[in-house]
Amino acid sequence: MAFKTIDALNAQGARVLLRADLNLPVRDGRITDLTRIERLAPTIRELVGKGAKVIVCSHFDRPKGQRVPEMSLKPMATALSEVLGQPVAFADDCVGPDAEAAVAAMKDGDVLVLENTRFHKGEEKNDPALAQGLAKLADAFVNDAFSAAHRAHASTEGVARILPAYAGRLMQAELEALDAALGSPQRPVAAIVGGAKVSTKLDLLGNLSAKVDVLIIGGAMANTFLAAQGADVGKSLQEAEMHDTAREILEKAKARGCEVILPVDLVAAAEFKANAANTVVPANAVPAGQMALDVGPASVAAVIAKLAECKTLVWNGPFGAFEIEPFDKATVTVAQEVAKLTEAGKLASIGGGGDTVSALRHAGVAERMTYVSAAGGAFLEWLEGKELPGVAALNA
Repeated sequence: MAFKTIDALNAQGARVLLRADLNLPVRDGRITDLTRIERLAPTIRELVGKGAKVIVCSHFDRPKGQRVPEMSLKPMATALSEVLGQPVAFADDCVGPDAEAAVAAMKDGDVLVLENTRFHKGEEKNDPALAQGLAKLADAFVNDAFSAAHRAHASTEGVARILPAYAGRLMQAELEALDAALGSPQRPVAAIVGGAKVSTKLDLLGNLSAKVDVLIIGGAMANTFLAAQGADVGKSLQEAEMHDTAREILEKAKARGCEVILPVDLVAAAEFKANAANTVVPANAVPAGQMALDVGPASVAAVIAKLAECKTLVWNGPFGAFEIEPFDKATVTVAQEVAKLTEAGKLASIGGGGDTVSALRHAGVAERMTYVSAAGGAFLEWLEGKELPGVAALNA
């Protein structure tokens, strides 16, 4: 994977446009999680330390090309200032006279946050005029927003075609982790794919079955695979219309030499609620009126035994309804074993996707894995084998 990093950027005195992801969670007007800013800070500190003028741009929420006051990035500029421990200026627009005046007032080592790029309709349309307006502010472009790299927008792809473009440290870490997972991994490679529906992960399952040695299927989507093979899954969540597709996926995986591991036992309950009465049942015999809410202990043991033979793991999706006890047990048990193998140097473990990040944090192992991507859609599209415009532009 060839891309330029900020090692190749002569930052001293340069105006650097940094595409960040400041799309932070906000509740009642307050930022509830600073993780994205904390992950961005090393790139900014490095550029500041090298004497650059750092101009930060980002989208926030979905203002649909309108100026929506509650979707302003001004609170993010304040939060960034607190994390960096230095003043951060704010421009009332991302292009035009306000932005240009704010940039002109900068000194080497200063940091400026531009207003929400999505206040302009041209952002999501990748309008060349908006890209040119952004490029006019800077001498170089650094993309540190892998989470927005699957979108060909003016601030992710358009401007990278105009200015010299580089990957920031967060983008670099993400791309190197993904390359270690599927680009040039140590084998055998395993993938855990969970979640609710086969239909939403068809491309993912198809691409992974061609690239990994072991495909471990959990979550409610496992019910669809089991039912497609004639198993009685009771009233478990499953997609009857996807049975033919599930069988095709299994046949293609077998033809490619990819071993597929499905649950051999399940934890079933009559109702979806915390601490509901439950029993461990064979995977092909969920009682009528009951639903599978987790995979059982024999399935967990089989997964752990298989992972002990592997060198690389890609994880997307939980094994069960991890949000409610005790149906988090399989996910937590496997996650803790993965963390042990990672810390022992026996396994490179890369996880990502919204539910996966939540599940790994719930298990207390997010910091103990090789890499956990918070990128969501971009992480999934990369696993599906799709080209990400924001990444492709860095290779240009």
